[in-house]
Formats: sequence, structure tokens, C-alpha cells
Amino acid sequence: MKTNTFILIMAGGVGSRFWPKSRNHFPKQFIDILGIGKSLLQLTYERFLTICPNDQIFILTNETYADLVAAQLPEVLKENILLEPSRNNTAPCIAYATYKISKLNPDANIVVAPSDHLILKEDVFLNKIAQALGFSSKNDALLTLGISPTRPDTGYGYIQYQDSSIENQGVPSEIKKVNAFMEKPVLAKAEEYLLSGDYVWNAGIFIWSASSLKKAFEQHAPEIATMFESGLSFYNTPNEVKFIVENYPSSPNISIDYAILEKADNVYTIPADIGWSDLGTWASLHAIGEKDADNNMVNLEKIHLKDTSNCIIHLPNDKAAVIRGLDNYIVVDDGEILLIYPKSDEQEIKQVAKDMVIQHGMQYS
Repeated sequence: MKTNTFILIMAGGVGSRFWPKSRNHFPKQFIDILGIGKSLLQLTYERFLTICPNDQIFILTNETYADLVAAQLPEVLKENILLEPSRNNTAPCIAYATYKISKLNPDANIVVAPSDHLILKEDVFLNKIAQALGFSSKNDALLTLGISPTRPDTGYGYIQYQDSSIENQGVPSEIKKVNAFMEKPVLAKAEEYLLSGDYVWNAGIFIWSASSLKKAFEQHAPEIATMFESGLSFYNTPNEVKFIVENYPSSPNISIDYAILEKADNVYTIPADIGWSDLGTWASLHAIGEKDADNNMVNLEKIHLKDTSNCIIHLPNDKAAVIRGLDNYIVVDDGEILLIYPKSDEQEIKQVAKDMVIQHGMQYS
């Protein structure tokens, strides 16, 4: 059944902190990182099939990954796979999709979601999305799904919201007016945010009507609005790809947060406990995965561990391994690169990957 709800799944990232498993040619969203036979992209797509028909789900990715998306999601219409000819951050790609979808349905209500996040409480998530869609369909509002923080994490941006109820202004009490977006904090500041009770993590999950977002682009990022408005006669025609290839690379390289959300005064958040993880690092995967008696997360059967604890070990399924004397380590083998690294220093892995490319060539990117 047709609805006004459209889904935009963002699937163009590289996931460099999951190196060497996540590489430029096969990044995190396409990997069966949970060992359940489905990639994170496939799980995300299936989650949204309960909200709208498959022909109203769009996948936005870099042109490099066109074949990967088509192979993993063969049921997605070819014209619903939107390809970026360059990586210009989230504002241009969301604008492209919004103007294209708006031409299909001027009353479109759009959910924007990353392709590589884990959501354990799917029923709660879908309920919150439905609540947000109900609000955005009737109000000129830009909504984010805020994640109720469980710890003073320094790896996420935060959103501060008004704690007092504004229900008397026609806004349900569960929907909070946003005061400010905060950058990734130092630990002391993150602890303050957690104690205050009026901060949520910024998960990059957005809900808005196409008309509200277009209005926001016109007001706060007119250069982007002008560029994608000029393509209206090309969207959903055979000339769309040519227009995007010729014009998209010259769009500003800027995130939707900087371009719109930090400037607009009609931004709201819905705090939610949805069992969320952005699976941004090996340690975050270790935190949510099934572990043995020594707190090791291991993905293969043919392994012998001794005096080894608190490790994540991710090796090819056809490999056997013997490991002794490791504590709090990442051990990853993608078949070409072996990484053995202290889990406590995993923020260095992104730079290590760059160093490997500089020293030994692009094949290690």
C-alpha cells in the first residue's frame, strides 16, 4: 500500500575504524560483521520494510558500491539506488534524495538512517519512528531520534534538549525541543552531560517532510538548495544521472548538522532507548557480542585459547588459530592483512590504516 513515507538509507561510508575487515572496496555496511548471515545494510533494509513498500526505500551510496548494493539488495529498484560521484558529506546527498523524492511525492515524509548501525529493540525503534512521522507530517519540524546515553561516551556528538514539557504548545511531551548540538566531548564534559539528564547521543537518524527540509535548505544553505533545485526537470528521468555526475562534485562538502540542524530553530528530538550501537569500532562490537567465559568474542570454531581474555578475535571461517597470553586485544585477519592491536588504543587504527597505504600502497586501503 502506498504511503507518504519514504526511507533514505545512507550507505556510502568507508568504516575505516573497522580496518582491516572494512576496506575501501568492501566497507563495513556490506560485511556480515555480526556473523548471522546478513550484512548491516541488509538488516537495516529489512527493518524498514515494515514501514513502507520496497519501492519507497532509497539507498544512497558512492558510485563505487553500486554493484555491492545491487547484489545485496536485489529487490531494490535500480532507480532507487542513488549514486554519489564524489564524497561531499551528508548535506548534499540528503538534498539530492530530498529533491528527487519530493518530485515523486510533494507530500513525502522522509526517514534518513545510517546503513551500519545496530538496533536491538526494533519494536521500540519502529514505534518512535512512527511517532516522529506523525509529528513531521503535520508540523514544519526537523526531528532527530536521540539515543538515551548509558555512559559518558566521548565518541559521540550530543544533543541538548529542553527538559520542560511543551505539550501546551501542541507538541507531545515525548518530543523535545532541541537547544544545541554538541561536539564529541572530553570525558569530564561527557560525565556532566550524563548527570544532567537532558542530553542524548546524536545517532544521525532524522525524520522530516520533504517540504520542511527544502525550506530549511533554502533558508540556511541556499547554495545547496539552488544547485539541486536546478535539477528538478531531470530527476526521475533518464537524464538524472548526467545532471548529478556533472553538478554534484561542485556541491559544498558539509554535513547536514552544520548546514541545517545547528542553524534551524524548528529542530526536535525524541529520546529513545532502542538498544542502539553505531558499531563504530571493534570495541563496540565486542561490547554487544556473545562472549565466552573469559570475555572473548570469537567468530570461528577451530580455535585454541590459553591465558587469553577480553579479546575480540575475527578470523576467516576456514582458518584455525592458537592464541596464548593476550588480554584486551583486537585480532583481525581479512585474508590479506593481519591486525593484532591493543583494544585500549583502537582509536589509532584509522591512522594505522593510512600509514599502511603510505608505506606499502593503495591495496591496503
